[in-house]
Amino acid sequence: MKKRHLTGIIAMGAISALALAGCASDTAEPGDGGSASDEKGTITLGFLPTWTDGLSMAYLAQDQLEKLGYKVDLEEMTDAGPLFTGVANGDFDVYPSAWPQVTHADYMKKYADDLEDLGAYYDGAVLTIAVPTYMKDINSIEDLKGQGDRFDGKITGIEPGAGLTKATQKMIPEYGLDGEYELQTSSTAGMLATLDTAYAAKEDVVVTLWRPFWAYNDWDMKDLEDPKGAMGEPETLNFIAHKGTTEEFPEAAELFSKIKLDDDQYGSLEGLVTSDEYKNKPADAVDKWIEENGDQFDWLVK
Repeated sequence: MKKRHLTGIIAMGAISALALAGCASDTAEPGDGGSASDEKGTITLGFLPTWTDGLSMAYLAQDQLEKLGYKVDLEEMTDAGPLFTGVANGDFDVYPSAWPQVTHADYMKKYADDLEDLGAYYDGAVLTIAVPTYMKDINSIEDLKGQGDRFDGKITGIEPGAGLTKATQKMIPEYGLDGEYELQTSSTAGMLATLDTAYAAKEDVVVTLWRPFWAYNDWDMKDLEDPKGAMGEPETLNFIAHKGTTEEFPEAAELFSKIKLDDDQYGSLEGLVTSDEYKNKPADAVDKWIEENGDQFDWLVK
């Protein structure tokens, strides 16, 4: 099992925990994505660094926007709730990797009048309940019933305000697991650390995961079947903006509407951004990804 991603994500989690009540950090390496000017204005991207789809897309968006002539500020948040509040209030212009149909549906509904959808860059994202593949007898969420003692009565989750957390809280009573299991929330880094410890000892563990996510490359995991559909249907990953962003930054909005990545393209981007070589240099990872994959995209600004 590779440690590269876990080390980086725990470090990001520790840094994020220092932010007051999920407040944003200062601009992250504003010049790394290219030579940007202030001629077209400043676009602020808010994202969750522990959700590496957001981390990867934030730095790709920064690179592309700066090449269009915008100044870009990157603001790291620790939870989805404050992030959506910030986009709705105009503190951030764009959240570059929202999960609008299922995971973040409550936030989309709550702030509907203050948000606009600039388009989806990925299809087929899903929320999952997962166990290591060495657990041969657990293949469905239904199989968890009556097995709580094996897991100390815990499903290990992530941040309390995450859409994945809300979906799991809804799933537990639907499968009759309430009273037997408790969803233990902390952070993405905390969940991964628990998974890593259990996996190394070949112990029983059940966690909340999602696809696309690099964890599936580093641990041999299987998604539990969900015959009741309690975790929700597959959804898209979208650029969600503060209302009025299209009028204020039309060229940026047009770019966002054109960005499309398939599994391999997205996987190679996330793999580089979270690798040992680039874990502290995400902008350099984007440069490398463009060098290796740029000829596949007609929307790419070079």
